[in-house]
Amino acid sequence: MPTLSAIVIARNEAENIQACLESLGFADERLLIDGGSEDQTRAIAEACGARVVLQPDWQGFGVQRQRAQALARGDWVLMVDADERVSTDLAREIQEAISETNHSGIQIFEIPRLTSVFGRFIRHGGWYPDLIPRLYTRGAAHYDAARVHERLVTDPSAQMARLTHPLLHYSYRNLGQYLAKSSFYAEEWANEREARGCRASLGQGLLHAIGCFCRMSVVHAGFLDGPEGFLLAVLSAHSTFIKYAELWLRGREQSGSAHE
Repeated sequence: MPTLSAIVIARNEAENIQACLESLGFADERLLIDGGSEDQTRAIAEACGARVVLQPDWQGFGVQRQRAQALARGDWVLMVDADERVSTDLAREIQEAISETNHSGIQIFEIPRLTSVFGRFIRHGGWYPDLIPRLYTRGAAHYDAARVHERLVTDPSAQMARLTHPLLHYSYRNLGQYLAKSSFYAEEWANEREARGCRASLGQGLLHAIGCFCRMSVVHAGFLDGPEGFLLAVLSAHSTFIKYAELWLRGREQSGSAHE
């Protein structure tokens, strides 16, 4: 029977980590890569029986996932975030999928993700089904080095299939949490593009923000998710705009320094 390593990368996730790790109890190994938590994340994870490795020199989500995969001991990798949960049905499906791959040759599985925002599961707005390749054999795929929105790079010859039960994602509990994460992602996005020599304008940010709102609320029928769907579309547009605003401000500062 192939073995499975369930991997979580986290930093300051004391509120989430226990429930996350408990949902991964079916795995042969539970591995937490901690990015330098200042709360009880590591202690809680160790009490849950997870193997904890400290990697505090943050270089982005992609690099952190690369490190995690290199430390995994299982034949298969299941990559999970601290605010995600594997249901009993999904756990059973994962175990069956892995056991059957000796005959099917499949090396990568996509999993639909169902996200809860402000207490409501979002099923429209382009958020569901959010198909993500998270279950794979170690030799068939690896993550790129992007600081945010990292992607799994797969072997072109690897066979892929899709699971049916969703990974539950408890993303944003309140507005403060959303805004804090949005600010963090905007800085990471700007860091990556600034390093590549990219610039941005406020006009670009505005156009992308308007496009984001229209796609979510109209094209993908986000209005069917009620007030939460409308609020999410507005906030997503805001998040899109501040990414470009952050990069624009950095470019303006560099131009000012050059003139001085």
